[in-house]
Amino acid sequence: MITSSIPGVLLAGGLAQRMGGGDKPMRMVDGRTILERVIARLAPQCSRLILNANGDPARFAACGLTVVPDGVAGFPGPLAGILAGLDWVAMHTPSAQWMLSAAADCPFLPRDLVTRLAGACATEQAELALAASGGQTHPVIGLWPVGLRDHLRHALVTDDIRKVTRFTARYKVATVTWPLLPLDPFFNANTAADLAEAERIAALDD
Repeated sequence: MITSSIPGVLLAGGLAQRMGGGDKPMRMVDGRTILERVIARLAPQCSRLILNANGDPARFAACGLTVVPDGVAGFPGPLAGILAGLDWVAMHTPSAQWMLSAAADCPFLPRDLVTRLAGACATEQAELALAASGGQTHPVIGLWPVGLRDHLRHALVTDDIRKVTRFTARYKVATVTWPLLPLDPFFNANTAADLAEAERIAALDD
């Protein structure tokens, strides 16, 4: 698997209710938006990045990414965002066989994310790979075969499966674990307190 040929979708569909609404990826951490930090981490690892978000795409214009909305009605969660990414990749990058998905509110994603996920898929002959840390799997951060998209569409539309792990349980999954020290690379900002913690981490990590 040639990791440099793998595109990525950043999932920005969260409603940020614990922060009073709005787009979490646009919150500032140490002078940069969380989304800017995510792009800086993943752009060197992926052939290109797109952003999955619903509503007016103009609010993300500054990031310079193509914004792709869900193709399944009713905001059925991150699986719809992953499917939107897979459909976009199949149409616009037909040579790509895999796609990375990542949460757009994780500012400290590992710089070896794609290579380790791809390596685990190959080594374990797995059908897809998911990231983990601290004994917790992060199901929206993973490597997906583009050929899975019709099965995913059926699961969403016909079987009404919304939970990522319920869908991935149908497949052989390679789970790749990252250490929590010096920081959890999958830390995400859900509250104002998390933003304060992200500021502290950023000062150590940059």
